Amino acid sequence: MELRILAPTGALGAGFDASALARGVQARPDVIACDAGSTDSGPAALGSGTPKLSAQAITRDLRLLLKARDQLGVPLIIGSCGTSGRDVGVDWVADLTRTIAAEEKLHFKLGLIYSDQPVERLEELYDSGRITPLANAPEIDHELFERSHTVAMMGVEPIQEALDKGCDVILAGRASDTALFAALPHLKGADPGLTWHMAKTIECGAACAIPPSANGLLVTLREDHFDVTTLANGSRLTPRSVAAHTLYENADPFHIAEPSGVLDTTEATYEAVDDQTVRVRGARYIPADGYTNKLEGAELVGYQTVIIGGVRDRIVIDTLPKLLPMAKHYFDAKIADIFRGKVDPTDVDIDYRLYGAGAVLDGKEPDALAPRELGVLITITAPDQQSAHAIATFVAHASSHLPIPEYDGLVSTLAYPYSPPEMDRGPLYRFTLNHVATGVTPTELFRTTIQEL
Repeated sequence: MELRILAPTGALGAGFDASALARGVQARPDVIACDAGSTDSGPAALGSGTPKLSAQAITRDLRLLLKARDQLGVPLIIGSCGTSGRDVGVDWVADLTRTIAAEEKLHFKLGLIYSDQPVERLEELYDSGRITPLANAPEIDHELFERSHTVAMMGVEPIQEALDKGCDVILAGRASDTALFAALPHLKGADPGLTWHMAKTIECGAACAIPPSANGLLVTLREDHFDVTTLANGSRLTPRSVAAHTLYENADPFHIAEPSGVLDTTEATYEAVDDQTVRVRGARYIPADGYTNKLEGAELVGYQTVIIGGVRDRIVIDTLPKLLPMAKHYFDAKIADIFRGKVDPTDVDIDYRLYGAGAVLDGKEPDALAPRELGVLITITAPDQQSAHAIATFVAHASSHLPIPEYDGLVSTLAYPYSPPEMDRGPLYRFTLNHVATGVTPTELFRTTIQEL
């Protein structure tokens, strides 16, 4: 048996090279698959239903993929549509797909797989003890389900059902990245260890290439190995770069959990065939005792206004860490005085991040820094945008003239690059679930509709 799987890009809308895609199409793959979403960028897409990448960027990539699929007559599978995989994301990409199909006169059977979880289902799973926390998961209850928007992450099975029903184009909600690439090979009877390892290797497209890029990879899957080949001009693969991708987003590089089991790459080997191709062998797949689907949730927690400033004065830089706690007490009193009970100071967070003094590691910088200049990011979070902006106006004013004991008279402590300095960032979201649903069948949390275009 030999199967060819084309992963044209690591993220739909990232902008792969058309010439790289053409090379993949020339190899006559049996399936084209790519991911369109992630939680990597935080909870905003899931909480708001707004995709990270623009309609223009998605349409450009999607048009090329739909035309390639039409040329080849093979399935096209796209997962986690709209970044979050919410139902609105699937419908959004489906609308773009219909428009492209009409413009390009394309005809195909379209499968839409939805992964939103209604509150009633979550409550039923919770009450029956079938929601299990993963590491560092927050506490959950019925009230949280009401406040949150939750999706389940599908494995290969809902996608395989759509393939069995003859779908040419499958737009899936939240999905395991690897499931998109493993679905067809599993249907064809490919070795599960090689299949899941192959899928893990190409899930992010040419992220494992040198240099990494938004372009794609082609896999040739055989009985006892798979070859992974880079498609972009000037790129290459090495055994190390391919092996290293098993570390990506995984605490354990050898054991990678999927809904139906665990990929074990402990005995895997990586061999260079040439500068563009690496041959991989030896992984195995360990089926789980029970099936699980990961649950992801997000909720709105407030609104933010941000202020960006900078300073090069050595005395101010050294004094700021001592002044900021006092400034926060001053602002609490100011909020109570101005809003007179309409805004509770305890509902407002005023955060200073001193970039250049360990802000990226948030106070955990292993070596003390002595910056010549400091970037200051001030973030005001409040229950509504109007309050956040109003508070930011006096925070910006006061922060530009903090009292410096070493100086007599008024001194400017921060310089602002913008006028006015207050910038409304909008709603703030947080993740609410990092759990798995247990005791479920592989398809019961998902819904599929099929349309002829």
